[in-house]
Amino acid sequence: MSYRLLSALLGSAALLATAAHAATPPAPKPAALKEGVSKADMAAHQKMLILDTHLDTPEHFARPGWSMLDGHGVSVDGTQVDLPRMKAGGLDGGFFVIYTGQGDLTAEGYRYARDFALKRAVDIREMVAAHPDQFELAFTPEDAVRINKAGKIFAFQSIENSWPMGEDLTLMQTFYQAGVRMAGPVHFRNNQFADSSTDPKGKIWNGFSPLGLRWIAEANRLGILIDVSHASDDVVDQAVALSKSPIIASHSGARAVSDHPRNLDDKHIKTIADGGGAICINSVYLIPPKSTPERDAALKALGRPPRDEASQADIVAWTAKRVAIDKQYPPVRANFDIYMASMLHTLKIAGPQHVCVGADWDGGGGVEGLEDVADLPKITARLKAEGYSDADIEAIWSGNVLRLIGQAQAYAKSVAAK
Repeated sequence: MSYRLLSALLGSAALLATAAHAATPPAPKPAALKEGVSKADMAAHQKMLILDTHLDTPEHFARPGWSMLDGHGVSVDGTQVDLPRMKAGGLDGGFFVIYTGQGDLTAEGYRYARDFALKRAVDIREMVAAHPDQFELAFTPEDAVRINKAGKIFAFQSIENSWPMGEDLTLMQTFYQAGVRMAGPVHFRNNQFADSSTDPKGKIWNGFSPLGLRWIAEANRLGILIDVSHASDDVVDQAVALSKSPIIASHSGARAVSDHPRNLDDKHIKTIADGGGAICINSVYLIPPKSTPERDAALKALGRPPRDEASQADIVAWTAKRVAIDKQYPPVRANFDIYMASMLHTLKIAGPQHVCVGADWDGGGGVEGLEDVADLPKITARLKAEGYSDADIEAIWSGNVLRLIGQAQAYAKSVAAK
């Protein structure tokens, strides 16, 4: 897919804003209070700008029969984010993710990944353009504030796994022009840019590759916030040392709470914080995986969920079978207290100016008591109970992330002005 084709696709998406009459959802009812959330907690939460840095929801946007404006349910179709639940949980916006699972480091693999990721970027813009009364794309911190004041949801875009850029870093500018303002170099496996924290084959670069070092410089030049979630510890160290603006871990946790390589140890939490960056707390990798032979056999027989092109009806049918398995062979799951333990530990190490929220919604996140974005007020309530001020909590929810976006963009402007 060429840049010219991308421009045409983005143009057609923009036309939807005027050519289509977006369905308007019913006027929201007063949000019901969640367990552990007082009226005062909810009032404080609703006054804050609430942002999550990792929403994998775009994988549903092109699904026949699925709409962001409809109310869905975890036990119905497995989804965790939609407009009604965003309003119920006070989620004002966040980073909608362009995610591409890692594949072959070949010319053919790069072409596939590029086209897949550009199509996902178009999916995001089409969703926003189809519902201009409810959503608006955001590109700067000021956009987020303005869109929120207008009563709409702000939609930033991020890239999880830069494999789609292949070995042609001009594609980073293509994605930037499509709206991307945050990017991570790597995912579950090593790639052409960097080492992953979870590749079973171990390291190949001992951090960034030579191409990955150029990736850092290009992200800085464009004003794209560098995201080190999924990256190896060496990559974290090198990103902090080499980036000209502070970095972020958009969906990570505390290794002290759960000893998993996807989480950050105290040293690297402090390294990111001391460099001015922030760690956004994930709701995955909070307990060791546990299962039974019977459950494993049932899940194997069920198979993976239908792919992106599947209809909503296909997904609902598959989810019903998965729910039945969970009822017969209950999974061992992390809970809200463990999630908060990860956040509170990170706050202890980094401080409230360097912590944020990126729960990995629709990407494997969610725990007992924090099932979808409607449950977000529980985090505010617990932080208040732990003695954090409203100013600290709003920094955690959005202030820290908006600051980092602004710092990345300020550096890019300073370079462009020379």
